[in-house]
Amino acid sequence: MRDNGVVNVGPEPLTFDDVIRVARHGAPVQLTDDAIAAISAARQRVDELAESPTPAYGISTGFGALATRHIDPALRAQLQRSLVRSHAAGSGPEVETEVVRALMLLRLHTLATGHTGIRPTTAKTLAALISAGITPIVHEYGSLGCSGDLAPLAHVALTLMGEGVVRDASGNLQSAAEALKQARIDPVELAAKEGLALINGTDGMLGMLILAIDDLTRLVRTADVSASMSVEALLGTDRVFAPELQALRPHPGQALSAANMVSILRGSGIMASHRDPAACTRVQDAYSLRCAPQVAGAARDTIAHAATVAGWELASAVDNPAVLADGRVESNGNFHGAPVAYVLDFLAVVAADLASMSERRTDRFLDVARNHGLPAFLAHDPGVDSGHMIAQYTQAAIVSELKRLAVPASVDSIPSSAMQEDHVSMGWSAARKLRKSVDGLTRVLAVEVLTAARALDLRAPLEPAPATAAVVRALRETVPAPGPDRFLAPEIDSAVRLVAEGGVVSAVESVTGPLA
Repeated sequence: MRDNGVVNVGPEPLTFDDVIRVARHGAPVQLTDDAIAAISAARQRVDELAESPTPAYGISTGFGALATRHIDPALRAQLQRSLVRSHAAGSGPEVETEVVRALMLLRLHTLATGHTGIRPTTAKTLAALISAGITPIVHEYGSLGCSGDLAPLAHVALTLMGEGVVRDASGNLQSAAEALKQARIDPVELAAKEGLALINGTDGMLGMLILAIDDLTRLVRTADVSASMSVEALLGTDRVFAPELQALRPHPGQALSAANMVSILRGSGIMASHRDPAACTRVQDAYSLRCAPQVAGAARDTIAHAATVAGWELASAVDNPAVLADGRVESNGNFHGAPVAYVLDFLAVVAADLASMSERRTDRFLDVARNHGLPAFLAHDPGVDSGHMIAQYTQAAIVSELKRLAVPASVDSIPSSAMQEDHVSMGWSAARKLRKSVDGLTRVLAVEVLTAARALDLRAPLEPAPATAAVVRALRETVPAPGPDRFLAPEIDSAVRLVAEGGVVSAVESVTGPLA
């Protein structure tokens, strides 16, 4: 879906919504007058240094371990071209379009702050690429997260030069030269410092962090829904989610998750059927049911922390050297990706743990010793039919993979550039594995929703809560009611789409109003 509303890019921070609109919905962009003024002022200072006999890093010298060589003015355009071409050294699978568009927007914002010394025409050309829907091909491997995402950003800079390979607005592969020609965008002849300004930033890892926060914010609400469906269908109690109990441990996310579950389960005939102590002799539920708000709440608080870090990064101008307001051009270490890498890794832990708890709830449905009167494996005719036995296997396989992905990338470092860059963040790697973790969590929650919906149907004639019944109805639009074994993979895929597109949360909110 193309968003036709223009996102204005100026020196002030972008919002999460700005990034999502450009990355996922194809919104065009436009540099503000303030951005052009800031870019022009910084460029004037760079031009002055370029004409000075005194060496200035990245302007009249080489880069990294080659920074000691003073470059003759006649070779500086070649220096910038060589920098971009040599750094566009990515390898492996193509990175998703939404990631590249986020990366391009975030680099454009840093340029718009006026702290990089790029020329206005170069920044305008990058904005034109984004608005035309031209997406450079960026590869999985090549970034160590310091100096930022060099290789991924270099593939974008290569496109500005009219070189390399891109996807056009229709998703077709083209040479960059042909795509620019069709869009009537002139390639850029890079001037002093511009190559460095285009590739020296944390934009790729930050873009993936913002996209993951967007996904996980939806998925943690979905986890509240799936947990509520499981508590209900397993004849658990909602008394443990009471606000006075949650207040005894005042973590904000926990209170929100518990309040969601109380709202979702309100009006459940299934819950009412066993509220009388004489009808239910169980003292307390298993941890995967009883502690759902504590785990999903901690996940919420971790997502909130990650969002704070992302907000600080959105307010940053990451480049080296940086042009300061007083005209100084100073070397710095702001390109190091550690702050972003840490929270990317933390969110992978969150995804793994939410999925692990979801899988344990699903497993309880399948065991007659723990499912309180439901058929084995929720099968139509146990023994003849296997029901959801192997759906749980699929969940378990994903959960084990998520545990491996939760091993942090940011504790690793490998030296590069002749030991000049001797400590790197691995933030890009942390971001790439987090995307896999988000996908895995989506699939695990989908299997729980699918299984819990089947169990709720099998509790008939008892009626579920209006909110959980709305989820079952949404699922039944593509997945039939319980019956003999069917080809299960398409049903899982239907549930995955419902979760990924926000349909589970939307179904609940049509009854409860907005979830926290």
